[in-house]
Amino acid sequence: MIDTKKFYNCLIQHKFDFFTGVPDSLLKELCLCIKDLSLPEKNIIAANEGNAVAIASGYHIATKNYGVVYMQNSGLGNAINPLLSLADEQVYEIPMLFIIGYRGEPNVKDEPQHKKQGELTLPLLDALGMKYVILEEQFEEQIEFCRNYVELTHKSIAIIVKKDTFAKYPKEMVNQNKNKISREEALEMIITKLKEDEYIVSTTGKTSREIFELREKHNMSHENDFLTVGSMGHTSSLAFGMSLFTEKNIYCIDGDGSLIMHLGGLAVAVQTAKENFKYILINNGCHESVGKQPTISYKLDLKNIFRGFGFDEVLEANSIDEIMLGIKIMRKNAKVALIINTNETSRKELGRPTLTPKENKEIFQEKLRGN
Repeated sequence: MIDTKKFYNCLIQHKFDFFTGVPDSLLKELCLCIKDLSLPEKNIIAANEGNAVAIASGYHIATKNYGVVYMQNSGLGNAINPLLSLADEQVYEIPMLFIIGYRGEPNVKDEPQHKKQGELTLPLLDALGMKYVILEEQFEEQIEFCRNYVELTHKSIAIIVKKDTFAKYPKEMVNQNKNKISREEALEMIITKLKEDEYIVSTTGKTSREIFELREKHNMSHENDFLTVGSMGHTSSLAFGMSLFTEKNIYCIDGDGSLIMHLGGLAVAVQTAKENFKYILINNGCHESVGKQPTISYKLDLKNIFRGFGFDEVLEANSIDEIMLGIKIMRKNAKVALIINTNETSRKELGRPTLTPKENKEIFQEKLRGN
């Protein structure tokens, strides 16, 4: 394993000292180190990976130095447009260093949503014309090579990080909030109060994993839940698309990191939504699934933002009783959003769904369509 702090210090020594991106589980220790050792203005956790490319581009224009963009390989999709239409050498010629977590690496066990992305990561970089190196123990030489490469060619370069590459960083993220209830407690209240003909579309990460295990705990069927395992930030659009073509209540259970990643999706949904589109935000103020890196959700006036989107009523819950009341109000009224403030805790032994994504889709689809 690579000593995380030594890797960070080597980046700094080579004048790679501005960081922006979206946290990733494979980069968890590095992200913790960057958060701990960098000034706040030198580490910007972006809404999505495309935003990070634009932020790093602005940094280069203002300073002539080269930014570092960190991301999971699934974020390459978000990054492609600004990479090719802004930063590319045939446009503004803005080079930067990418550090990319290699989820779904071929022949390495991983979750289904990462398989295709893992297969295509290196070919995609080749298609983008981006040179890359696979991070190794002799990282000092690799970082020096990357610095020389961007200076000489004026092109971007990527460092690919495999699973278990970085050693544990000695510090953990401190709690960002003092909320009383956990996400799992909130979810348990929701799924036990919804009716047999009401449906859930849940965001990626631990939210969907907890819903699956809670159904198991209560000996309940999984056919009312669409457990989104990828496409972070698109849960509200997915639920909205379903709600247009059924009269059943569709409850979107989103997370603050997912909401912020593609905020406009919810705004579009609310404008055309029918009465059966129900939006619940589980708000813990961090990317908890990948290391508790903070989001900006508690710095935002979400209630007024949601009202601006077109919600007629925005409720906020800080307790189980308030969640129960919120569900009752949502069921009776149209265009109601419920924000549930939770803490950052989750079970270490949390499992994963035993259904494949395709199996989940099929049983959900059959139940929703009444077959």
